[in-house]
Amino acid sequence: MNPNTIRKVAIVGYNRIPFARANTAYANVGNQEMMTAALNGLIDKYNLKGKLLGEVAGGAVIKHTYDNNLIRECVMKTSLDPATPACDLQQACDTGIESAVYIANKIALGQIESGIAGGVDSISDMPIAVSEKLRKILLEARQAKSLGGKIKTFLKLRPKDLSPLVPKNEESQTGLSMGGHTEITAKHYKISREDQDEFALKSHLNMAKAYDEGFFDDMITPFNGLEKDNNLRKDSTIEKLAKLKPAFDKVNGTLTAGNSTPLTDGASCVLLASEEWAKENGLPILAYITFAEIAAIEYVKNQQNLLLAPLFAVSRMLEKAGLNLQDFDYYEIHEAFAAQVLATLKIWESSELSESIGLKKTLGAIDREKLNVKGSSLAAAHPFAATGGRIIGVMAKLLNEKGSGRGLVSICAAGGQGVTMIIEK
Repeated sequence: MNPNTIRKVAIVGYNRIPFARANTAYANVGNQEMMTAALNGLIDKYNLKGKLLGEVAGGAVIKHTYDNNLIRECVMKTSLDPATPACDLQQACDTGIESAVYIANKIALGQIESGIAGGVDSISDMPIAVSEKLRKILLEARQAKSLGGKIKTFLKLRPKDLSPLVPKNEESQTGLSMGGHTEITAKHYKISREDQDEFALKSHLNMAKAYDEGFFDDMITPFNGLEKDNNLRKDSTIEKLAKLKPAFDKVNGTLTAGNSTPLTDGASCVLLASEEWAKENGLPILAYITFAEIAAIEYVKNQQNLLLAPLFAVSRMLEKAGLNLQDFDYYEIHEAFAAQVLATLKIWESSELSESIGLKKTLGAIDREKLNVKGSSLAAAHPFAATGGRIIGVMAKLLNEKGSGRGLVSICAAGGQGVTMIIEK
């Protein structure tokens, strides 16, 4: 092919396992088991057994040391041709969608014909570290040449040195959790508790309806006794949500367990390919990835802006695509917190807020009936690296069922980053 030709990138498949609240259905499995299950479901669904793919890319936000070559290890446990290369990527909650961008770029440039992008995270299987002093003493004892030398080294230990270190769910630059930052976001942009609860309720009701209609039947492989996302609350009501206590700011907070995503386990993946490869393998082209953009935002001084980087990614992407924010049939915005999505929508609609945050222009309002129409992260929950694959799969299916159209995907992440994507049919 002509090296100057950019090829179209097709989404031809999707699969995930049900998402589970931490320490529930997947309490005794880890990243490798979950990611392998998601991949095997994809392989079975699209007749990929024995296939040599261009590459598999993905990752996890939280990993054990033995997961250092996670995706390759998972590939080796599937029925794909073992010569299929794999690599780990990691960019907080953007990991899944960034993996799709990575694979899509290689297909577009003609480097590969097909590939899988995915992500997985297990909060239940959280790695626990030892104290720095204990680590050094263990290394020193390992090098001691005699039993007496080892004992002498261990005698340096004190009881406090034996306390385990659990990873902290906070931004190292600020010491605040993601929820702590979003509490500041809600106050700064005046997002009410009532609006957050109503937004969360709609996510649950939309997803419950989608399950009832069978929308997810071909998107999910049952795993470890679970057939559906167990965070979904079909019986949720605004009255039940209103009774929940604030989760982060216990006194003046508006974020609760109901309008925030819980800690979650799960895995997802999508199959991408060139048009030629899809046709040769008898696979339908569900939709195309046409544009993608990544952005970051300062959030140490402006702590209210941690999860608002997609504002800049969307703005740049639309400019490159020559589109307006209203030129879409569907919008899939990751619901890390209801307040974060509502702040994004409010800034888009306000020239004053858009200018204050540094956007070149006001993008305007969207039709909210086109937003997260099958429910999103508040209902499905959010295994960090797995959310990207879930959202891309949903958007591809929506557009394929419609037969034509355009969808905008947006995912925010820790570290003040965000990735956006345009998917078209």
